[in-house]
Amino acid sequence: MLLLILTGLAWMVQIMSMMKFLMNYGVKLSNFLGLTIMMVPFIVSIIVPFVTFIAILFVYNKMIGDNEVVVIAASGTSPARIARPAIALAGILTVAHLVLNTWIVPATQAKFYDTQWNLRYGLAHLKLQEAAFTEMSHGLVVYVDKVSGHDLSQVMLSDTRNDNSQMTIFARTGKLVTTIRGLSIVMTDGSLQATGNGNVIGTFDSFDMDLSVTEKSGGSAFKARRMPTIELVKSISQNMTPKQYKAVMSELCNRILGPLMNLILAMLCVTILLRSSLLRRRTSFAPAIAVLAMSVVMASFMSLSNMLDNGTHFMLLALGQFVLLGIITILLVRK
Repeated sequence: MLLLILTGLAWMVQIMSMMKFLMNYGVKLSNFLGLTIMMVPFIVSIIVPFVTFIAILFVYNKMIGDNEVVVIAASGTSPARIARPAIALAGILTVAHLVLNTWIVPATQAKFYDTQWNLRYGLAHLKLQEAAFTEMSHGLVVYVDKVSGHDLSQVMLSDTRNDNSQMTIFARTGKLVTTIRGLSIVMTDGSLQATGNGNVIGTFDSFDMDLSVTEKSGGSAFKARRMPTIELVKSISQNMTPKQYKAVMSELCNRILGPLMNLILAMLCVTILLRSSLLRRRTSFAPAIAVLAMSVVMASFMSLSNMLDNGTHFMLLALGQFVLLGIITILLVRK
């Protein structure tokens, strides 16, 4: 229930933040919803450890409040045995989270960024209106007599984006194509006039022009999140900027070590609750202490994962997780 509710809320926030696709780019509602759904696996991968902790906190705190844990402990059952269901749940979620982080999230994120780019730039022809002047970007105006999908007829293009090189083009036909550079228009049977260092007037049979309507942070930006895990590991030995290397190490940390936080938070929660439940007190601050401990552990992990500079730091963070897990296990099983 918590997973569905929190994922739904986060998905709604994504929808609200991406409404510009519906209004600015003429994207169909079905395509828009399909784009936002691709963010769901990534959202789930972030909230799973918190959901696991909250669910265990709720269930075990209710059992403690109803004195069920006291009765079970009085029958001779050890705290480790009482905690076994929570640990089993956390173990299953750890494996599922690892699979999600390693394969599903990179694949959906790559699909998300590619689809987002295509909706924003690959379908930019939908902004062109027949028999009207359309400003594709500041200083770039296109007039088209007729539009049929990607095919255009009677094209007039005025490019004044560069003061030192301005151009006016007339063409009988044109075709919009998408390339790795962005949106391009291939015009045939036309003439051009260019001004700059000198005036140029001429005709052409075919002319390919890069419209360059993509944003500065467009498709060529380095995004470690969209890279497959194997490719991400191989990229460590390649030449990268310090910023890119740090992004790769942080992403690997979140993918490989992040799922282990399900088990750590679950055992931390159940250990604090069970150990404090047998203290003869009317008011227990165990839930508050558990929440505080979870906040400290999770904040420390997130901070350290963003500070990784090399493989040694990665191994130290992994070792720290296992040491913390061992300490919690000792506290849980000791008599």
